[in-house]
Amino acid sequence: MARFITRDRYGAVLLDMDGVVTDTASIHAECWKRLFDEYLEKRTAQNAAAFQPFDLNTDYKLHVDGKPRYEGVADFLKSRGIVLPEGTPEDPATEATVCGLGNRENQLFNERIASAGAKAYPGTVAFLGYVRRMGIKSAVVTSSRNADAVLHAAKVADLFDVCVDENVLVEHGLSGKPAPDSFLQAAEMLGVPPDRAVVIEDALSGVRAGARGGFALVIGVARKDNAEELKAQGAHLVVKDLAELLPKPSEAMR
Repeated sequence: MARFITRDRYGAVLLDMDGVVTDTASIHAECWKRLFDEYLEKRTAQNAAAFQPFDLNTDYKLHVDGKPRYEGVADFLKSRGIVLPEGTPEDPATEATVCGLGNRENQLFNERIASAGAKAYPGTVAFLGYVRRMGIKSAVVTSSRNADAVLHAAKVADLFDVCVDENVLVEHGLSGKPAPDSFLQAAEMLGVPPDRAVVIEDALSGVRAGARGGFALVIGVARKDNAEELKAQGAHLVVKDLAELLPKPSEAMR
């Protein structure tokens, strides 16, 4: 399979944000762990049960990573046999509801971004510059509600023609990853059919979404040395950094 993205084969690249464009996936993971550990500690103390912490290597990847916030909360709680009221998106971050817990993670994440900012991966910035010079359109496709703030903090907002985030999903009544809806919405907004579009993801749920959507090429980004897991979910190609997708000067001139 050709490793380089060329205009004759593809009309758009659709990239996840956290972990692909910006180095914020680890921040989200830390915030999720803090949120769930705090909640589980309180719950086990009330029920005199053994405390089983949130595990970043299993719980995060299987139940939360890449999914819309509230779905991630519900899926993780279900894995522990915990049932909470759904609540509403307006619930305070202190409320013991699915939405309240999700809002707490959002609060923790925003506090971290406000204090430390966000950084984009240099290889991704170089890759986006390359495809855009060729006339290939680009979109960021994320389950985050904070995409605009994160992209501006990382100074890469102007590298995308379209942004599909949780706000767009809610507006259009679309399902989040691993459903392909968000990527299909981005392709439609760019006016590019799926069989001419590339999906680039680091989350297992995101790769699965790309595979389900019938996209021309699904690229997994294995920043966690999880290439085989990404391939198992449907990635056609796996790289550790998007700089690997850039042709060398001699190849670009052919």
